[in-house]
Amino acid sequence: MTATQETGTAAAPWVGTRMQRKEDQALLTGRATWTDDIAPPGTLHMVVVRSPVPHARIVAVDTAAAAAVPGVRAVLTAADVDDEFLAGIPCGWPVTEDIRIPDHRPLARDEVNHVGDGVAVVLATSAAAARDGADLVDVEYAELPAVVDMADALADGAPVVHEEMGTNHCYTWPLATGDVDTAFAEAEVVVSGRYLQQRVVPSPMEPRAVVCVPDPVGAGFTVYTATQVPHFVRDILAAVTGIPDTRIRVVAPDVGGGFGAKLNVYAEEFLALVLARRLRTPVKWTETRSEHHQATTHGRGQIQDVSVAATRDGKILGMKVELLADMGAYLQLLTPGIAVFGAFTFCGLYDFGHYSFTAKGVFTNLTPTDAYRGAGRSEAAYGHERIMDDLARELGMDAAEVRLRNLHPKFLEPRTVPSGVQYDSGDYETCMRRAMELVGYDELRAEQARRRSSSDPVQIGIGFGNFTESGGLSPSKVAAGVRLQSGGWEQATVRMTTSGKVEVVTGTSPHGQGHETAWSQIVADRLGVHPDDVEVLHGDTLVAPFGRDTYGSRSLAVGGTAVHLAAGKVLDKAMQIAAHLLEADEKDLEFTGGRFSVAGTAGPSVTIQEVAGAASLANDLPEGMEPNLTADSAFDPPNFTWPFGTHVCVTEVDTETGFTRIRRYVAVDDCGVVVNPTIVEGQLHGGIAQGIGQALYEHATFDDAGNPTAGNLASYAVPAATDLPHFELEQLVTPSPTNPMGVKGIGESGAIGSSPAVVNAVIDAVAHLGVTHVDMPATPQAVWRAITAASGQTA
Repeated sequence: MTATQETGTAAAPWVGTRMQRKEDQALLTGRATWTDDIAPPGTLHMVVVRSPVPHARIVAVDTAAAAAVPGVRAVLTAADVDDEFLAGIPCGWPVTEDIRIPDHRPLARDEVNHVGDGVAVVLATSAAAARDGADLVDVEYAELPAVVDMADALADGAPVVHEEMGTNHCYTWPLATGDVDTAFAEAEVVVSGRYLQQRVVPSPMEPRAVVCVPDPVGAGFTVYTATQVPHFVRDILAAVTGIPDTRIRVVAPDVGGGFGAKLNVYAEEFLALVLARRLRTPVKWTETRSEHHQATTHGRGQIQDVSVAATRDGKILGMKVELLADMGAYLQLLTPGIAVFGAFTFCGLYDFGHYSFTAKGVFTNLTPTDAYRGAGRSEAAYGHERIMDDLARELGMDAAEVRLRNLHPKFLEPRTVPSGVQYDSGDYETCMRRAMELVGYDELRAEQARRRSSSDPVQIGIGFGNFTESGGLSPSKVAAGVRLQSGGWEQATVRMTTSGKVEVVTGTSPHGQGHETAWSQIVADRLGVHPDDVEVLHGDTLVAPFGRDTYGSRSLAVGGTAVHLAAGKVLDKAMQIAAHLLEADEKDLEFTGGRFSVAGTAGPSVTIQEVAGAASLANDLPEGMEPNLTADSAFDPPNFTWPFGTHVCVTEVDTETGFTRIRRYVAVDDCGVVVNPTIVEGQLHGGIAQGIGQALYEHATFDDAGNPTAGNLASYAVPAATDLPHFELEQLVTPSPTNPMGVKGIGESGAIGSSPAVVNAVIDAVAHLGVTHVDMPATPQAVWRAITAASGQTA
């Protein structure tokens, strides 16, 4: 990593520089444009009438009273809009050939299958009138039995979410390497645990919103939407509505967080488009927080049964994983694939010979699940780090020592791991030992022993979260191999204008990651300009018609690399023109500080800006060369990238109340070459906060009938700034060999390493009292009950 350099100094090097984000001034001064800010003249506001019951047949819908509300222009049900769609809302990851995929219409036709299922829409001249109208839509329901628990859903005689399927079983996806049965039969120790991944609500700062504007003189449409995936939105809207993709422009304005919840195409986007087409007027919908809890995808939702076989000295021989994954009532874009994605990292950083994994997808009468920050990999890390602590307790060994004995040795080229995939590079022991050094591990263990011996009511615990993740979600052939219906490439264009400024067009679409800053730094280094002279264009399918968008820690490793390669092509062309202008051989030129000159001489030189001007004038170019400095590049990597890290959490647990305070949090991460340390730290801060939220606070709960009991932020706990500790962060650099920049990605790492570190620390604090298990969220009540139960008392 390049030494830190202050903004405003020499033009290079910029990669590695701690510079402020270019995006922040507009965001922090109220000059950003959010989808809800957009309201063209004549806009009709849309409100969705949603089911208040988890499972029922729709007997009748009376819209007369709603239609009579002043300002209401239309009240529509499925019967009115179904013929606008060529198909239902698609699932983009059918993980097996025999997967069961229910018909999922933008509005429910005959049956509702979860609280929040859309039944009708009201369009009015104001949002208030639309809400008033929606309140008066009278829907008669014949309630049906609902299924909430995944295990119950698979039992004989359980209520069936989709009667036409006759079962709640969605799919079974297996993976096996080695000889697991023999490893377990011959093991000296077998340890098993059941770990729950509770449902969580993504809760970005900006709720979802969409505005669809028909072209007043043509047949096209502009769809403004708060999304992570404008290209996916365009392509899927076109496929479902029959409108050519060339007539759908999708714009993601400033987007206030996504966390996977905006990695989808939702019913409201389909409805806004077809209603704008029908009524030839703009249609707008903005989500409420209650709708976000009911109708936007939830994260997580797994029951994990994990077992490890080991020797008495702590060497792991094999691992078995059996998952139940909650699909919810429907399959959204990636719903079935989230658990499958975790299969490849459930073995973590650990080296052993035998592995088996089986995931079963299960339908329930709950809100659909889908990607949530760290999707699949966060769930996997939680499982493998919990079982490592359970193994250490069974063996009477230190939790750190068990881990250190099983880490892969350092490797700088791809290495095959127990799940059968190849990690790109890693130096796990150095990373873990550095985290232990920073946190003062030996001193903490000594303090823990003193507190235990003195029966201090406040005990300390130390928890580890070792992890890797399959970042840089990319290789198109690999995606096809697991039946993901999307390429993994990314596209970029870099062009120098006549004045010597630079425009970058990127197919990745940020929602807080700092692309404008990081991409400017990459291009500034390649072309010898200042980052302030680089403008990054994104999030608009008219400006950037090709792209695969932002998710899966892929933006830098795939999209940033595409930018790097396109800038390299521009530099190659500029070098040819400079050689022509200087009447020199190209191989004799050197390029430093934005200037071309003949190496080893004090002769004439030319700046890249002057070359850009000459390329535009085009009156003195090498024979046969086209004008202008511009280049496209598409990058489809040969492998994922595999960022990794060790997170260590130190908790203080009040054994009399169960209250947990995080005293210290240390994270050592390796995301390959760092472009901007400030952005890396910001991503880690946010991810760790979300992992802590899941570990201690958040739970999307439902009653036994399927009714949400945490339906908004008044009843759903998220951590506040005062609940979070200071994060002590450090970066190591093990470059990835899968891309020329050596980068790996960092956007999800904090959310992956944090929840196991926190929960392991909570349990470790009270393990001497007989507590070996606490499910997330480890609330004070949950911890107190665990202590009470371990002591043999009645809670």
